[in-house]
Amino acid sequence: MNPNLEMLKLLDHFFQALDGFIDDYGVYLYLVFVWLSLLVIAWVLSGGMRKRVKRSSTAVIPGIIFTMQPPSQSPPPPIIGIEVDQTWNGDDETTD
Repeated sequence: MNPNLEMLKLLDHFFQALDGFIDDYGVYLYLVFVWLSLLVIAWVLSGGMRKRVKRSSTAVIPGIIFTMQPPSQSPPPPIIGIEVDQTWNGDDETTD
């Protein structure tokens, strides 16, 4: 006998059994698949796929560092055309 015909007979029996199972329990199968699909969607949206992927431990995380500089002790540069008070520079002597 041809092996292809025996395979077709085997598949025919399988599909008949599957049709009978769906005919008897189709409503329950539908409800199970609906609830499972909702759980899978919630799992994927919560990041379930990303947690399983192993990431490299040498990942570079950029950061911003703020530092405070001490106030400078030197006076600001003089503005041309304006007289600067010498006592502001720390000199005790005043010139007339």
